[in-house]
Amino acid sequence: MSLYRKLYSTLLLFILFVCLGQAQEQQLDAGTRYTLNSIKVTGAQSFNENTVIAFTGLKKGDQLFIPGEKLSAVTKKLWEQNLFSDIAFYVTDIQGNQVDLELYIVELPKLGEIRIEGLKKGKVKEAIKDNNLVAGVKITKNLITTTKNYIRNKLREKGYFNNNVIVTTTPVVDSTGQETAQNMRIVVDKGPRVKVKKIEFVGNEQFSDAKLKGAMKKVKQKNPARFWKRSKYTEELFEEDKALIIEKYKASGYRDARITQDSIIDIDSKNIAIQMNMEEGQQYYFGDIRFIGNSVYTDAALRQYLGIRRGEVYNGVLLQERIADASDPEAQDLTNLYQNNGYLFSQINPVEVAVRGDTIDFEIRIREGKLAYFNHVTVVGNDRTNDHVIYRELRTRPGQKYSKRNVVRTIRELGQLGFFDAEQLSPNFKNVDPNSGTLDLEYSVVEKGSSQIELQGGYGGGGFVGTLGLSFNNFSLRNIFNGEAYKPLPMGDGQKLSLRAQASSFYQTYSISLTEPWLGGKKPVQLSTSFSHTIQYLFDFNTRERDSDRRFLITGGSIGLAKRLQWPDDYFQLSQAISFQHYNLKNYNTGLFTFGDGYSNNLAYTIGITRNNTATNPIYPTLGSEFSITAKLTLPYSAFSSKDFKALRNEREELEDFLLENPGDVDATERIAEIDQDRFDWLEYYKIKFKGTWYTTLVDKLVLRSNAEFGFLGAYNNARGIVPFERYFLGGDGLGAFSLDGREVIQLRGYPNQSLSPIDGNTIYNKFSLELRYPITLKQLASIYALTFAEAGQSYDGFRNYNPFDVNRSAGVGLRIFMPAFGLLGIDFGYGFDPVLGGTEPNGWETHFIIGQQF
Repeated sequence: MSLYRKLYSTLLLFILFVCLGQAQEQQLDAGTRYTLNSIKVTGAQSFNENTVIAFTGLKKGDQLFIPGEKLSAVTKKLWEQNLFSDIAFYVTDIQGNQVDLELYIVELPKLGEIRIEGLKKGKVKEAIKDNNLVAGVKITKNLITTTKNYIRNKLREKGYFNNNVIVTTTPVVDSTGQETAQNMRIVVDKGPRVKVKKIEFVGNEQFSDAKLKGAMKKVKQKNPARFWKRSKYTEELFEEDKALIIEKYKASGYRDARITQDSIIDIDSKNIAIQMNMEEGQQYYFGDIRFIGNSVYTDAALRQYLGIRRGEVYNGVLLQERIADASDPEAQDLTNLYQNNGYLFSQINPVEVAVRGDTIDFEIRIREGKLAYFNHVTVVGNDRTNDHVIYRELRTRPGQKYSKRNVVRTIRELGQLGFFDAEQLSPNFKNVDPNSGTLDLEYSVVEKGSSQIELQGGYGGGGFVGTLGLSFNNFSLRNIFNGEAYKPLPMGDGQKLSLRAQASSFYQTYSISLTEPWLGGKKPVQLSTSFSHTIQYLFDFNTRERDSDRRFLITGGSIGLAKRLQWPDDYFQLSQAISFQHYNLKNYNTGLFTFGDGYSNNLAYTIGITRNNTATNPIYPTLGSEFSITAKLTLPYSAFSSKDFKALRNEREELEDFLLENPGDVDATERIAEIDQDRFDWLEYYKIKFKGTWYTTLVDKLVLRSNAEFGFLGAYNNARGIVPFERYFLGGDGLGAFSLDGREVIQLRGYPNQSLSPIDGNTIYNKFSLELRYPITLKQLASIYALTFAEAGQSYDGFRNYNPFDVNRSAGVGLRIFMPAFGLLGIDFGYGFDPVLGGTEPNGWETHFIIGQQF
């Protein structure tokens, strides 16, 4: 209850006692201690009389002064319950020093029905919930005022600056005429959305109006060309932008700059103007910078780390960032220098010690404190993932020296696992004791679905392609024979088991793979194994029929190891794998496969170096980069073979010339097939691929993804030639990658699948792309972000035709939805600015459905 009401009630009580005293001046004496004879409760209230009396604490026989502190305390206690609109004590009878009292109370009305008009249904529910407007709640002036202000402020945040909210109550009476409740009606008039038509500055000489407007991030002047951001005004956003304007001045040496006055001018009901008066002051420069209190690092080391020299233009923003950059937890600042080396309790403060003309001298005062050590390190929230899977990723251990860098890195590593909601990962510091130099650290995780089902369908490779895949990303192989662990499958050990089947009218592909990220459980050495089998039939693209008697069988497997490196840093990983595929052609003469009845074997060794320091959410990285360079190599069989490949090549060229004059000659055709069988019985090649991806946060959560790729397929022996497998096919969304003959389909949106490469593929490709991403939601149930992209790429048949600037270009927009059960889903609308292979007109718009893939 308000202080005003309490004072009013006390004054009323005093006046009543005075009046009674005047009426009974012979009996009532303010200096007499009276004995309470009886007390009764009257007024409009629903409480039991004995309950109210018991709550007051007053009882027959109590000694009290009238008026006095005891009755005042009881009155205050009743007001504090926020249940009454009126409270008063009356003296009904006095006999000697015996007094009878009457407590008069009027109960606050209860809320009956609530009706809010002028807001959308969802906003109505939100207002009712946030203000606890439920039936039975007491209607107080405070409830009415806070509800009204809540709605007004919410509307102001949306730009409805001149909104109006009217709250009225109507009594509800029963059949006896007794009031039982009051219905509340709230009428909301949002009014027109107020926009900022004009922003102008007075007194600014160092910066133009345009530059100062550019410093404002939240409140923008109305501009039809800036369709993506409304020019709404709210007081909170305006205050933030005023601080940014001052920061701009400070960054250029104008330490004393300030806004002396700001005015909001109503132009009409829909538009306002903002005027700010500036006082810029003079430009300052850095003078001497001394370090006080440092013993761990020398002045020279700290000065070099600070990176600010005498005579430079004063930049207050830069100085603060070099001391402690709040925007980047891994920034190269002095605070992190200390905290990454155990000095959690260190304090660093820059202090101006002298101003000489336009020069400012500083002292960087450092309180290093004790070295801090982790005492207990725990993880909470993992109800499916086994503890050892998490603890092996932790870079903070009990007894270790505190390191902020290791805490941040641990959060990244846990997010990269994909088992937890990356947006809810948090380190909680507990029992922090500066005196003993110890602290406890608790990592809080929230499990999310890590297994996925891949249902993929689309048109590619000459027909409809359907895919069914199951990925169990937190599998437990050791519990595979433990029936109690099936919920519905044994999970929790961080292994990945993938089963995949893909088919169309003319091919079928089956594959299985298992990945163990910590082989032996001691070190981060990843073991990967896979097996696959493909049956592919000869397909007539004109008749849309397959020939089951003409087929191509591919059976293969691989085993690989990947190890996390410590140099150049521990973001690097070295991977190695050995793979084998057996290609069996049965009456399958097409394209490069001139030996229709024959076989090829592909035994290859793959080595790769990758570096991934993206953070923290693998679905929506906001910073960092990812690089990879891989080499796939076969043995140089021709170096120790007795075959004369040069002679075979010359013979083949002669036979090709012969066939030009004698098409259809059976003997020449069969001989070419025999030669090619000799050339490709064991495939001989080397294959190099590079890929680099950068993530940069531009504004808020707007992220720029930059990507560059390059691939090359070469031969050790030019006489033996380039193999007909392992080639690059450019264009589309990747659904055309139906064969396991080593081919790589490079996605280039805005074009049909594989439409930018010949039917036999190419040996070189490059691709470049830019993608702007903005999240709609990053919740655990679904992560959704919108994107716009521009990309270019091309494939080439050898270096003689290679031109990195001769590319096919495209641009468009898209949407991605990641759900734990289904992986990444999305749709892209891409426009191809160039013709497809063999075309003459720009390709135009293409729609791509992205299922289980990520660009």
